[in-house]
Amino acid sequence: MEAQKEALRRIICTLSNKNEELQNLLETVNNTLTGVQEESCKVMSELEAELQLLRSTLEEKDAELHGIIKEEKKRKEAELQKQLSDVNFSLLSCDELLEFANRTLTITDEEEFLKAAKQIKERVTMAPAFRLTTRPVVSENMTQFSVDFSGERAGLQRLHFLPVPRAPEIDISNCVVRDNIITVSWRPAGEAASGGDVGVSGPTERYELQYRKSNKQDGSLRACWEKVHDIAEPQITLSGLKFDSSFIVARVRTRNKTAASEFSEAVALETRAYHFGFDAATAHAELKVQGDTVTWEPQGVKGHDPRLRGRENRSSRSATPSPNKTTGSRAGRDRFAGESYTVLGDEKMFDGCHYWELRPLFDWKSFSVGVTYQGSLGRFDQLGKSAGSWCLHASQWLQTSLAAKHNNRVKALDWPLPRRIGIYCDYDNGDLSFIDVDRLSLLHSFKTKFSQPLVPAFTVWCGGISIMTGLQVPSFMDQFLCTSRSLSNLLQ
Repeated sequence: MEAQKEALRRIICTLSNKNEELQNLLETVNNTLTGVQEESCKVMSELEAELQLLRSTLEEKDAELHGIIKEEKKRKEAELQKQLSDVNFSLLSCDELLEFANRTLTITDEEEFLKAAKQIKERVTMAPAFRLTTRPVVSENMTQFSVDFSGERAGLQRLHFLPVPRAPEIDISNCVVRDNIITVSWRPAGEAASGGDVGVSGPTERYELQYRKSNKQDGSLRACWEKVHDIAEPQITLSGLKFDSSFIVARVRTRNKTAASEFSEAVALETRAYHFGFDAATAHAELKVQGDTVTWEPQGVKGHDPRLRGRENRSSRSATPSPNKTTGSRAGRDRFAGESYTVLGDEKMFDGCHYWELRPLFDWKSFSVGVTYQGSLGRFDQLGKSAGSWCLHASQWLQTSLAAKHNNRVKALDWPLPRRIGIYCDYDNGDLSFIDVDRLSLLHSFKTKFSQPLVPAFTVWCGGISIMTGLQVPSFMDQFLCTSRSLSNLLQ
């Protein structure tokens, strides 16, 4: 029993020491809390004295610094208040445990004494006092918020606004329009300015380009400005453009951190290209024109009537009619009819070079693409069967074939069916070429002398096609034209 009492006395001694530490901690925390409050007041006073000199320009900074100090004070006070609460709770626990331990020393019954001593030991082990730090969780020192604005005052005396940059100048000589891609170049404001005084414009951070389409060189508008922001270099390339106007007007301005310059003088870049659409008034009654797409939609054909599809198995003949099948026409006088599933373009070619592309839709069976004299095709005529029409004909009906047709003459072409066909027409020189664009190969060229205005012409049977217009003559045509001219020279 004496051993147990000795152990209990050691526990009581430990508790007493911890109690003393907690008392000291309580006093220290209280002093720290007071110090934080006093120090914060001191820092506030010093801050007010400094801000008084800068009040006119630093009102927002005043509020900001006050907020920082208040938040720090609030945080420290909260942490110290929590520590005070924990210390007070631990003191109460220690007092209760000490009282219980002192009562235990008076117990004479050994079994009861051992039981009480065991409880005291367990409670001491779990006592919160042993989990507390013995120093304040925060320091009263707030000197990190001391301020000295002497440097800032000197800086404010030298304060000046960044100058508004001058407008750059578009360098027309370095602007490039090619393959439906436009590269716009400009000289930065410092280089454009007379005398070379770059400092007047201030530091340049980014450029902003604006462009829009116009049909006149003086900038008559067809659309709102398109904008390109955050350009780092004095040059930008615009791709994926459709040239359906005569010009693209561009202007540019400079930006620094705070301001933007005036826009440069707008420059009109010529975007010469052949842009046309389908002339729906000429389309066969079974051709549906929608934007840049034309599809074959038969009327009154059993194989394409949903109500009659159930009868397909009764006949051994195909439900899809032959291209030679004649269908009735309910269209107007200008529409193609009969076997001529044709539609014309709505823009004539009188002179110059022109280029457009065709893409067959996934379910196509037969199509032709070419040019014709507008008045040379009758309502029932087909492309390539007259002296005034030239075409490339592709078919997947019954057998695969690709052929060039003109004046009822057919030349079979040994080439896979293209997925993208380019059509090039040089009216003045009488050249009409068909290009496999994906393989960059010449499919066929006609050499003639055009005597009347031409229009694009298309025949579609079963499926559909789409066209791409507003395209410049692509640069890859140069190699085909050079080859053609070389052959012409050899034959002379």
